[in-house]
Amino acid sequence: MTGYKIIVLLHVLFATIWVGGHLILSIGFLPRALKQKDPAIIQQFESKYEPIGLPALIIQVLTGLWLGIFYDSQPMGWFTFRGSLAIHLALKVILVVLTLILAIHARFRILPKLKPENLKTLAFHIIAVTLIGVMLLILGVSIRTGGLF
Repeated sequence: MTGYKIIVLLHVLFATIWVGGHLILSIGFLPRALKQKDPAIIQQFESKYEPIGLPALIIQVLTGLWLGIFYDSQPMGWFTFRGSLAIHLALKVILVVLTLILAIHARFRILPKLKPENLKTLAFHIIAVTLIGVMLLILGVSIRTGGLF
């Protein structure tokens, strides 16, 4: 197996962990927490998921950058939005930055002070990160299958 194939495999594996975990959180835990107004439901999930979720995100970012440079060795050219590959790569970078901003904000600003009153703010973050994750998956598959644009 070549280095490229190993990187793709790692990227997909850790994307599965990140996006799958957020889909489980969004669909399986968040509705119950909102209905019961019980932040402990989210906190219990986060305490189990975070030790694997955050490293998965970091590995995804690193392997994604490696793959992006493999496909187009001029990262600044990605933001010209000229051509299908540049559009896909630029959108992926933008979405990853948004994910990182939301994840860091939730981790350090919302979760430490989580109460029933601010559970909806966390719900917004969870849903946004989940939707962004799904969009990143679609873009990633699109790069490998000929593109959306």
